[in-house]
Amino acid sequence: MEKTLESVKNNFNTVRTGRASPALLDRVEVEYYGSPVSLKSIAQVSTPDGSSLLVQPFDKSSLSSIEKAISKSDVGLTPNNDGNVIRLFIPPLTAERRKELLKMVAKLSEEGKVAIRNIRRDAIKAYEKLEKEKKLSEDNVKDLSASMQKITDDYVKKVEALFKQKEKDLSTV
Repeated sequence: MEKTLESVKNNFNTVRTGRASPALLDRVEVEYYGSPVSLKSIAQVSTPDGSSLLVQPFDKSSLSSIEKAISKSDVGLTPNNDGNVIRLFIPPLTAERRKELLKMVAKLSEEGKVAIRNIRRDAIKAYEKLEKEKKLSEDNVKDLSASMQKITDDYVKKVEALFKQKEKDLSTV
């Protein structure tokens, strides 16, 4: 469940809020010598100011493939290539784009909650299997199931808190 929470945090970080953040490009995959690699592994991403990103490739020959990958990705930014680095200017969010991003964040939040519930379901099935094998008593299974439900509720609340924070970030102009 902790891994799921981390995954939700990482997914939220890739949704832009109007401020420049290197995490926006975390999910970008670049075709590099025939195999897909993450952008972070072949370039340095920095934020020279609050409204732009600077991508400096370690290998200058990968510049055009990085540019293509950013253009094809779902980040919604247009790369500007000057031959040495790629600059990405982040425009202020429109009201319409904010609504789209809120829907996307809500979907990511729901996916996180579903993943946590699936973990709970799998754990309860494992408890019931142990009960059938006579390794756990019925009372133990009930106690373990109740504590698993409590843990699940805690993690769902944590995902909700992350969602509320991201929602606040997106609605702040």
